Amino acid sequence: MTDRLDRAPATDAAAALLGRLVDAGVAHVVVSPGSRSQALALAAAELEARGRVQVHVRIDERVAGFTALGIGRETGVPAAVICTSGTAVANLLPAALEAHHAGVPLLLLTADRPPELRGVGANQTTRQPGIFSPNMRFEADVPVPEAIDDDGTAEQTVMLRTLADDAFAAALGVGARAAGPVHLNLPVREPLAGALPTWFGVEVPPTEASAEDAIVDVADEPQPWGALYQGGGGVGESDLPADADDAPTMLDRGPRTVVVAGADAGPSAESLAHAGAWPLIAEIVSGSRFGRHVVHGYRALLTDGDLGGRIERVVVFGHPTLSREVTAVLSRDDVEVIAVRGPGEPLNLNGATVAADAVAVAPGDPDKEWLGAWMRASRDAAVDLSPAAPDADALASAEPETRLGAISAELSIIRARIDRAALVDAVWRATWPHDRLLFASSRLVRVADQLLGGKKVPVHANRGLAGIDGTVATGLGIALASQSGGASGVTRVLSGDLALLHDVGALLLPPGEVEPRIQVIVGNDGGGTIFDGLEVATVAGADAMDRVLYTPHTVRLEQLATAYGWEYQRVATRSALDQALTSPVGGRQLIEVALER
Repeated sequence: MTDRLDRAPATDAAAALLGRLVDAGVAHVVVSPGSRSQALALAAAELEARGRVQVHVRIDERVAGFTALGIGRETGVPAAVICTSGTAVANLLPAALEAHHAGVPLLLLTADRPPELRGVGANQTTRQPGIFSPNMRFEADVPVPEAIDDDGTAEQTVMLRTLADDAFAAALGVGARAAGPVHLNLPVREPLAGALPTWFGVEVPPTEASAEDAIVDVADEPQPWGALYQGGGGVGESDLPADADDAPTMLDRGPRTVVVAGADAGPSAESLAHAGAWPLIAEIVSGSRFGRHVVHGYRALLTDGDLGGRIERVVVFGHPTLSREVTAVLSRDDVEVIAVRGPGEPLNLNGATVAADAVAVAPGDPDKEWLGAWMRASRDAAVDLSPAAPDADALASAEPETRLGAISAELSIIRARIDRAALVDAVWRATWPHDRLLFASSRLVRVADQLLGGKKVPVHANRGLAGIDGTVATGLGIALASQSGGASGVTRVLSGDLALLHDVGALLLPPGEVEPRIQVIVGNDGGGTIFDGLEVATVAGADAMDRVLYTPHTVRLEQLATAYGWEYQRVATRSALDQALTSPVGGRQLIEVALER
């Protein structure tokens, strides 16, 4: 047995908590190094050495938070983030907010100074309990560990294991409306680390006790083991009207209905549209844009009086955010809106939306006229972005003029510069079911939503709050999780230049860690040209637009990629882009595509 003189209560507590989270199912731990969190970090390193967890080290806590978010997005299981006290904790807020609004499981383990040092001017100390409220599914300001546990049965150890069970369940959404973030604030006194206990890593059956049996009010006083502060917000049932039982809401076929699929809707939206013979309006980030009922060019059709104006009912999956036309329909008081509960925030734009845990189509004959009108309009609105096929007959012609004309046409196609439409089309065509595609909240996702056809591929996007922060880190988290265990596929991140630069710190990966297969494709137009399509462009002068909105830059992405150890390519033509996207990918690639301002 390890000499008790080498032991520390902080380490025994970290062993109990983190070991139990791994027993529960945590497979990834993201560590941002710091002194106060060293016991947790060393416990994670030991679990990694034993092959029980994957550890990812990130020096920037914001990057760490979004890396864990990407892992949770892909797997549906929370990754744990470990950080030190002070501003380190505050840097997790953007990822915590996105996890809350998008319903992504996430565990935040924040080290802290002991309660007696709060509010007295102690170094690197602020009031961390409740810092993320009201966006947590569960949060606890854990008592300072005091005991050294020789056999793994002390009250402190039992309580921490119970707390780990509760935290893991809450992150998955057990007992709440949806999955989401959990915050465990972990104050410790010196010594901050010691030898790991001999019982560390030995699985223990679940305890029958619950941390909820010992809730007390938050206080800046040390709490004894057996007393625990729990708080939280955003975890209750929706305020929307809902069915009284668990039976699916039956949708009769009478009302003229469309199915709307927003971010994270998944295949369920397509299944309902197919069963009901209803038009499917699927955002490109929905994971539902496939099947025979997908509507192309839906934005214009929603404003068409003969189609959009005649809608009587909308069934919504996921979180629609990409078009004002959809928002306008969902806000109408003459349209019945049924929102199927998903992982994200409840939808109620018209003040009368009905929430349903599940929906089903009632027996009856489909409205073929209604569906047919939408499908005919959809075919007329579809855009074919594929390059023209070579004219084989002309190329083989014995007439020099005909043959030279065909060659000239082919060269023109090959040499044509890439625009936004060609860029999104190339990335979409290169991505298949074994790959992953993440759209940044940039202008390009709106272009993709307007133009791209149906295809069943795994799509991600941080549309809970639709921020540009954390894009690269989220993509790396998705790549690490989806390729775990030797799975095939490439993760592609389609980003604007500002979204890349906002998260440039995520490009840094420590040597020795697993390098995922990832392509970050950056449409670089030298600034935030998404503002061209907003009202501000009609009222602001050119100088003001440049100064405070476009955010122009002259960053040389090649040198940036080189500094961070990424393979770099700059492409200017469609053929070069297609080749870059389809060539074998062995690691991290940054592909720059220059776009017209």
